[in-house]
Amino acid sequence: MSEPLAVPRSEQGGPQRAPPVRRSWNLRRYLVAGMLVWLPVLATIWVVSFIVDVLDRTLVLLPEHYRPQAIFGFSIPGLGVLFAFVVLLLTGLAVTNLVGRQLVAYWEELLHRIPLVRSVYGGVKTFAESVLTSTHSFHQVVAVEYPRAGIWSIGFVTSEDVPEVSAKTGEQLVSVFISPAPNPTAGFIILVPRSQLIPLEMTIDAAMKMIVTCGVVTPPYPR
Repeated sequence: MSEPLAVPRSEQGGPQRAPPVRRSWNLRRYLVAGMLVWLPVLATIWVVSFIVDVLDRTLVLLPEHYRPQAIFGFSIPGLGVLFAFVVLLLTGLAVTNLVGRQLVAYWEELLHRIPLVRSVYGGVKTFAESVLTSTHSFHQVVAVEYPRAGIWSIGFVTSEDVPEVSAKTGEQLVSVFISPAPNPTAGFIILVPRSQLIPLEMTIDAAMKMIVTCGVVTPPYPR
C-alpha cells in the first residue's frame, strides 16, 4: 500500500495554512470603464453647450432694449434656441407662399451676380437641399474594392446612375461616397460599375457608427 501524503505542518506542529490570496485591483480596467461612462457624457455636454452658445448669439438680431440683459438685467442661457426656432418657423411660413418665394428668387438672383458669394451660397444651398429635403441622401451601404483590388472599403450609394459618364463609358456607373474615419462628413465620390459593388445589410446608421469609431464598433451579422 502507498504511504499517505504528508501534511505540511507549522513550527507549532499544526497543519500549515495557505497564504491568503490578495485581491488584485486592475487599475487600468477601472479607469477605462470610468472613461467609457464619462467621455460620451462630457462630449454630449460640450456639443450641446456649443450649439446653445451659437444659437444664443442670434439674440443680437433683436434691438438692444429687447434683449434679456436689458429686460431682466442678466442673460438667460438657451433663450437663443427658442428665438432661433421662432425665426426659422416664421421664415418657413413666409417663403412657402407666393410672395415669399418671389422675394427669395429676387434675393438669390442678386447673390448669383456676386462671383465669390455665388459659389459659396450655391454650394451650401445645394448641400442643404440634398440633406434636409431628401429622406434618402444615402441609398444603400455597399462594399467596394478601393483603393486597389483586394482592399475593401465601406461606401454609401448616393446616385444610381450618372447619365453623362455612363453614356460615354458605355456602362452604368453608380455614384458611391467614401467617408474616411473618423470624420463621416468628409470624403470623396467614386464612380463604380454596379457589378463591382457588394450590397450590405447593415443600416446607414450602423455604417456611420463603424466609421466614427474607426472600426471598433462593428454591426453584428447573423451567420
